Amino acid sequence: MNTIAIQLNNIIDKGNPYIMGMLSELGKNLFFPKGILSQSAEAKEKAYKINATIGIAKEQGRTMHFGSVVSSIKGIRPKKSLTYAPSFGIPDLRKIWQNSQFEKNPSLSGKSISMPVVTCGITHAISVFADVWVNPGDVIILPDMMWGNYNLILNVRKGARISKYPMFSEKGGYNLKAFEEKIKDEAKKHEKIIVLLNFPHNPTGYSLTEKEADSIVKILINAAENGTNIIVVSDDAYFGLVYEKRILKESIFARLSGQHPRLLAIKLDGATKENFVWGLRVGFITYGCQTKGDLANIYDALERKTAGGVRGSISNASHLGQSIVLKSMQHEEYPAEKIEKFEILKTRAMRVKEVLSDPGYKDAWDVYPFNSGYFMCIRLKQVDAETLRLHLLKKYGVGLIAIGESNLRIAFSCMELDDISELFDIILKGIEDLRAGVEE
Repeated sequence: MNTIAIQLNNIIDKGNPYIMGMLSELGKNLFFPKGILSQSAEAKEKAYKINATIGIAKEQGRTMHFGSVVSSIKGIRPKKSLTYAPSFGIPDLRKIWQNSQFEKNPSLSGKSISMPVVTCGITHAISVFADVWVNPGDVIILPDMMWGNYNLILNVRKGARISKYPMFSEKGGYNLKAFEEKIKDEAKKHEKIIVLLNFPHNPTGYSLTEKEADSIVKILINAAENGTNIIVVSDDAYFGLVYEKRILKESIFARLSGQHPRLLAIKLDGATKENFVWGLRVGFITYGCQTKGDLANIYDALERKTAGGVRGSISNASHLGQSIVLKSMQHEEYPAEKIEKFEILKTRAMRVKEVLSDPGYKDAWDVYPFNSGYFMCIRLKQVDAETLRLHLLKKYGVGLIAIGESNLRIAFSCMELDDISELFDIILKGIEDLRAGVEE
């Protein structure tokens, strides 16, 4: 094992041996290399005559570039758009994102969390998390309705076992009883369990009520107190897009962070959906834990291992993407822009609810609870979801996502307000077609 990795492991073990035990075998071996990077940093500071360490091309003291490239990038110099970014991420972006986490999550007040490490989008954040914390055979607890890419990243690539529980109770809320039973059952079998929570939820568009969030926190703390090491991962891809009262507006990460030595909270978030910059691929990984002594030391070690994971996979996230996000967040119009786009999505969600209140649809489908995010789902009562999806596409030119045998996902995020009522009428027509044996 590399000596730097050993040093980082010693810091983590001294601060919290439970967290040391949660690391994957790869995670234990990860480190952020010195080598060329540290020598280049030293040269940047002290090589006042000639610096021949930088792995980019320069001319006349400036970053070499094509005019055809920079002509498409207005307002950001090649030095801040075309060069390599640090594997940890741009320092100013990491700081402004951390500040925003405290602003958006009141329960973080008075707590200490790590500096976010920048990833190439939230999907990459999940993959880096898995590298650092997931061993083959580890159990990951997820609801039965989940984003399909979790399976590809966690089960197929990492060899973890996904253990599911029914997401909704018969009363229509989050199935806390099933969640608690699943936690207790897996905790009996494993010294470490991983719980992945995704709110606002993809695909259902559901977010927890305040009471449900309090119950989940209590369930997880109880499991930790009973001797199980727990990693709780909050996938906050759609953070902030909550449209109803009495729904948790902050990340559950904030309520779990620092609660128990055996409980490690990890926040995966990003500008992707929050700031509507999907293709810029800017995500973050942040840690919250409880340790002996100075938290800064263990957070630094965890950041270095995480940045080592980034360095060893993609080197660094796009400098241009990070610079654009940073510049936007520093802009005076940024708060107003956030409110404006939020209101557009909220209006669409409320319109979906209004349309689906029509009793004319009740024999065709049930509506899963939704109150946030980009999506909502319906459960078909009479026809197969994939058959209906193909029929709607061929006959009516309408595209939806089929999930399993009975569920359809509707992305109201990409629909105009005036199209919502027509969409559900077309879905109903498609069901009636199939029931009558009419297909195209």
